[in-house]
Amino acid sequence: MEKTVAEKYIPRSIEKTLKKAVKQFPSVIVTGPRQSGKTTLLKHVFGKKYTYVSMEKPDLRLMAEDDPDLFLQNYPPPVIIDEIQYTPGLFPYIKSIIDSNRSKPGQFLLTGSQIFPLMAGVSESLAGRIGVFTLLSFSCKEQFGDTFSLNINKLKKRILLGGFPEIITSRNIDINLWFAGYMQTYLERDVRQVRNIGNLGDFQRFLELAAAINGQILNLSNLSQDLGVAVNTVKAWISILEATGQIALVRPYFRNKGKRIIKSPKVYFLDTGLLCYLNGIGSVSQIFKGPFSGQFLEASLLGEIMRSFHNKGMIPRVYWWRTSHGDEVDFIIERKGKLIPIEVKLSAKTDQRQIKGLRSFCDLFKDRISKAYFVNLTEKELKIGDKIFSIPFAGFITGVLQ
Repeated sequence: MEKTVAEKYIPRSIEKTLKKAVKQFPSVIVTGPRQSGKTTLLKHVFGKKYTYVSMEKPDLRLMAEDDPDLFLQNYPPPVIIDEIQYTPGLFPYIKSIIDSNRSKPGQFLLTGSQIFPLMAGVSESLAGRIGVFTLLSFSCKEQFGDTFSLNINKLKKRILLGGFPEIITSRNIDINLWFAGYMQTYLERDVRQVRNIGNLGDFQRFLELAAAINGQILNLSNLSQDLGVAVNTVKAWISILEATGQIALVRPYFRNKGKRIIKSPKVYFLDTGLLCYLNGIGSVSQIFKGPFSGQFLEASLLGEIMRSFHNKGMIPRVYWWRTSHGDEVDFIIERKGKLIPIEVKLSAKTDQRQIKGLRSFCDLFKDRISKAYFVNLTEKELKIGDKIFSIPFAGFITGVLQ
């Protein structure tokens, strides 16, 4: 039996949440995009007490598929089963073991990258017996520490590199080669297992088009026409990107929750390194240039917001807002019945016209708002309106996203 602990490790913000969950649930699963650090996390935090087994090994996978009962006799709990989506037949047997000792928490720790087949097995067999968590690539706080500042050059580098652990922890890495390999593996192993896609070249073109509209309203018809495929195909492909942790769909905010579901969302990539790669940006000097440069800053901040929810084991509740008169707010966080409106601008100065949307939103929902934020490249927090504060990018992450 293999018991190992990662030698090189950067602490993850989700650790506290997972330790609590392991004391509560009979089983815990950590999902998220490929290479986000799921295996390293579980092995480091729990590896001393848990046996570790990977379903990527052909011999172990064959044993699990041919005789699941024998496999679990050889690898009894407490056990970490890595990449369990390759052996969905294990789920009923895991359920049987848990049900025989339902009161015992922390029996199985599972990981998986491909959310569709993975969650099908979880929902069918382990409903009510498992805690489900998502691990994204490194946040700024994980990379730089709890208290940090970002000058413009440091912020550009962070956006270019993104937060995948191997890139952050490796020296002299060629990021273009790394992302090229990542994309090849993602297409061949994740995408094809989630859905039978005949032409991966079409899907890769779709990925590049999706990256080009980062921060914009998702228009399925336009993508369909540009790609020459059916609208339903584009819709399915968008679902794959969302399910495998590559993008987030930010829906418009309405008082009527039903409208939030049916109205068109904006699409954002959750790792800015991958976003840069897909947009052909390979150097720091290219960051923040061009007509859509501000959307890279938006994507970076949204990624931090999403991580803050996931690391606490919470479902992200993030929206955007626009009126028929053109007033707009980039992000609305809904938390504990309160609303936190956020406008993001690639600027070191505050123009009152830039916070027009924030003022309108605050006027409409003033009873649910304590503070609104204008996140930009300023150096210190400053009150610039009723309930509205200008705040540095890093200051918002370290101060507001607690």
